[in-house]
Amino acid sequence: MFTIRRSLVGSAVAIALAAPVVSAPVASAVGDDHGTAISVTARPDGWRGLSNGRAVDYWTQDARGRPVRASGALIVPSGTAPKGGWPVVAYTHGTSGYGTGCGGQSFIDAEPNVYITRLVEHGYAVVAPDYVGLGHDDVGVHPYLDKRSESAATIDLLTAAHTVEPTLSDRWAVTGDSQGGQAALATAHRQQTYGPRTDFRGAVAIDPESDVEKIMPLLGPYVPAMPAPIDHSYGFLLATLAGLRVADPGANVNSYLTPYGRSLVDRVGKTCDGPTLPKNLAFGSLLSRPLNTPRMSAALNRYMAVPVNGYDAPILLLLNTLDTTVPSPLHAKLVADFAVNRVPFTTVVGNGGHTDMNAAQWAAFDRFFAREVGR
Repeated sequence: MFTIRRSLVGSAVAIALAAPVVSAPVASAVGDDHGTAISVTARPDGWRGLSNGRAVDYWTQDARGRPVRASGALIVPSGTAPKGGWPVVAYTHGTSGYGTGCGGQSFIDAEPNVYITRLVEHGYAVVAPDYVGLGHDDVGVHPYLDKRSESAATIDLLTAAHTVEPTLSDRWAVTGDSQGGQAALATAHRQQTYGPRTDFRGAVAIDPESDVEKIMPLLGPYVPAMPAPIDHSYGFLLATLAGLRVADPGANVNSYLTPYGRSLVDRVGKTCDGPTLPKNLAFGSLLSRPLNTPRMSAALNRYMAVPVNGYDAPILLLLNTLDTTVPSPLHAKLVADFAVNRVPFTTVVGNGGHTDMNAAQWAAFDRFFAREVGR
């Protein structure tokens, strides 16, 4: 049962989407309690290639647990809800940028998404957070790959959606790709202790980011220029350091950076694409000392490490052997850790690139939600 563990102001709010005003504050949403809806904006038919879409502004928590405004999408299938309401799947998106307005989920020009479309057409309501720092409110640096704020934004959007849409079921699951795969696993783990008590049914993670925190301590001033596609990861690494600097001041990120490295980290979030880097850049030129100190290693693990035990619902991993964005050896490490810790998971492996889905993986995706969330 969807029972709130803490007091939520405005626990029952009716939004009249047929009214002339398409953007409305939630009148009883007083305060900044996480999971509280702030406003709901109806989107026109055809938004994201679907109907019944809305943008939801709500309160969540940032990487340090402080109240912050966030935004996300809520899309409900057409027709009459089944008995018990529409089952819900939270979609956590892959890397879409690093600054304000880059989340890609709630904005009027948001594009169709293959996962969201498939889920809605199969009878699931979908909530999709922009993540902290990627919505329309400038709330500071997006804490890229921070599992705390990713999971909070997802769970709090689900909570807010229940207060504005009475046809949602208590049953829900989560799915995401790449950064969103990491966020989906973080959400699956954290829902046991954060937010409302819910009927959580499981997670599907598609080529999730994992174990990069074990590689980053190997970096130092000695790292030379790298060939493509390895150099493509520089932007991800800079964004991670920018997010960690905000999330954990005790990590003292600036002390590891050269003046040039700090200037690049300072520019993360100014645009969706991140700072422009020169060709043949040696990543070592950005670092004044190695990242292999105990303090930095511990900070990176707290910040971004995928939990490898303690899950209470099944997990499906959809992985690709030719993934170079999250190299396949990292996928193998995650699978091994799950197996050693007896996590309830299954894996379907394809031979495509990053987040490519073959027919067998799509079939497993559909079966998982039909079996675990159902209608």
